[in-house]
Amino acid sequence: MTESTTYESTTYESTTYEPASPGPAKVVAITGASSGIGEATARRLAADGHRLLLGARRTDRLEGLAKELDAGGGTAQFQHLDVTDAADVRAFVHAAEERFGRLDVLVNNAGVMPLSPLDELRTDEWDRMIDVNVRGVLHGIAAALPVMRKHGGGHFVNIASVGAYEVSPTAAVYCATKFAVRAISEGLRQESTGDIRVTLVSPGVTESELADHITDPAARAAMRTYRAVALPASAIADAIAYAVAQPPQVDVNEIVVRPAASAQ
Repeated sequence: MTESTTYESTTYESTTYEPASPGPAKVVAITGASSGIGEATARRLAADGHRLLLGARRTDRLEGLAKELDAGGGTAQFQHLDVTDAADVRAFVHAAEERFGRLDVLVNNAGVMPLSPLDELRTDEWDRMIDVNVRGVLHGIAAALPVMRKHGGGHFVNIASVGAYEVSPTAAVYCATKFAVRAISEGLRQESTGDIRVTLVSPGVTESELADHITDPAARAAMRTYRAVALPASAIADAIAYAVAQPPQVDVNEIVVRPAASAQ
C-alpha cells in the first residue's frame, strides 16, 4: 500500500539589498592628496558628495585636482601642507573649519618610504620617515581633535600599511613608523568617549609613488619585484569611503586590504 503525502507550499519573499549609502555629506580633510591613495580618496569621497579640503606640498597638482572635482559636481578646495610642520597642520585644519564650518573627518594619509638596510646608515631618511609618517599623524591629531570635539565629534582615518603588522628586510624603520601609527590609532580609540571614531587602514602593495622615494639601488630593485602584483589606489579609497559612510554609532577600527594574489 502506498501512502501519499501532500506538502503545503511555502512562498519566500525575496529581499532586495540597496547599495550602501555614503551617508550625509561630511567635511573631510585629506593629507598627501596630490597623488596615489590621497588623490584616489579625494575622487571617491567627492563622488560620494562630501566636501573636501586637500593638502600636500605640490599645490599645482592639488589645484588641478580640485578644479577637476568641482567641474564634476564635487566640492573641493586645497591648501599647501607640510605635515612635518605642526603650525602648517594647524592652519590646514583651521582652514577646513573656516571654509566649511566644521571638520568631520581627517584622513592622515601623507607618507614616505625610502627603504634601505640598516647598515647603510641612511639616518637622514630614517628621520624623514619618522617626521612624515609618525609626527605628521600626531600633528594631525593635535590640530583636529579640539576642533572635532568643539563641533560634537569626528573621525580620524589613519593610513598605515601591512608593514604595521610585519617587518621585512630593508623596511625596519618604515615598518617601525607604521607600527607606531597603529599604536597611536589604538590609543586614540581607547581614549575616546564615543565622540571620536578612529579607523586604521593598512594597504598591501598598492600603486603609488612611495617606491620613488627609495634611493638604495638594491632595495629599489627588490621593490620593483615586490610590486609586480599591486592594487589600484581606488581599492584603498573604497575602504576609506566605507568607514566614513558608517553611522555615528559604528566605529570601523581596522581594515587591511591586500591584493588577492599577494602573499604579503
